[in-house]
Amino acid sequence: MSVSKAKRGSLRKLPATLHASRRGEIAILRLNRPQKRNALDDATVLGLEAFFGDLGDDTKAVVLHGEGKHFSAGLDLSELTRRGLVESVEHSRMWHRAFDRIEFGRVPVVCVMQGAVVGGGLELAAAAHIRVAERTAYYALPEGSRGIYVGGGASVRLPRLIGTARMMDMMLTGRIYDAEQGHAIGLSQYVVDPGQGLAKGLELAQRVGENAPHTNFAIMHVLPRIAGMDPASGFMMEALMAAISSGNQEAQKRLADFLEKRAAKTAPK
Repeated sequence: MSVSKAKRGSLRKLPATLHASRRGEIAILRLNRPQKRNALDDATVLGLEAFFGDLGDDTKAVVLHGEGKHFSAGLDLSELTRRGLVESVEHSRMWHRAFDRIEFGRVPVVCVMQGAVVGGGLELAAAAHIRVAERTAYYALPEGSRGIYVGGGASVRLPRLIGTARMMDMMLTGRIYDAEQGHAIGLSQYVVDPGQGLAKGLELAQRVGENAPHTNFAIMHVLPRIAGMDPASGFMMEALMAAISSGNQEAQKRLADFLEKRAAKTAPK
C-alpha cells in the first residue's frame, strides 16, 4: 500500500504523538505513541483539534488509527494533576472542542480500533462516524474504579450508541466488552481479523469519499441533530434537507446518470 505524505500546512504543526499521511483524497491520521498504548496527553488532543480543523478542500474522508497493538488506552493519567474547578472544566472542554472537530467537521471519519479502546480512547472513537474493530479490540470505562469521571464527551456520545444503562454498567462494574460484544451493542459497525483494520478503513473511506460532499455533510451534521429533536421538528428538518440536497447541481447530475443507466444499481456484491 502506497501512502504519500500529507500536504496540509497545519500538519507540520502536529506533535510527535501524531503522524499524518495521505492516500489520494483520503487523509490518514495515526496515533503515534505505542510505548504508552497511545494514551492521550494534552499535546495530542490539541494536535487532533488542529488536524481536523484544517483538512482542506481536497480531503474527502479521514481514517484515524493507532500505531502498535492498541488504539488508545485513554487519558494519560500522568497528566491528571491537581487543578482548580475552573481549570478542570476548561481541560474537559478542550477535549470536547477537539472531538467536536471530528464529529462535526468537514468530512466523515473512519476509526480503526485494535487492542485497548479504553476511557478517553473510547471517547475519541465515539466521535468518529464509522468504526472498524479488529478482533483484538476491547472496550472499557475504568474511570469509576479510579475515582474520576469521563470528561471527553462520553456522557453524551456513548448513550446514543449503546444506551445509558450499558454505559452505567461499564462505569459502575468495570465491565469489559470484547470486539464481538462491542459490535453487537453498537460500538462498531464492522469487525475484521487482526491486521486487516486499516485496509478495511481505507476501503470504507474511499467509498464514503465518492458520495456528494453536500450529502455527506447532511448525514454528519443534520442526522444527529434530527435524532435529538421532537418528531414534528425532525420531519420538517428532514424535508428541508431533502429539498436542499435534491436541488444541488451535482445531485441532479447523479440522478440523471442513474435514470439514463449510466450509474450502477444498488445490489449486493
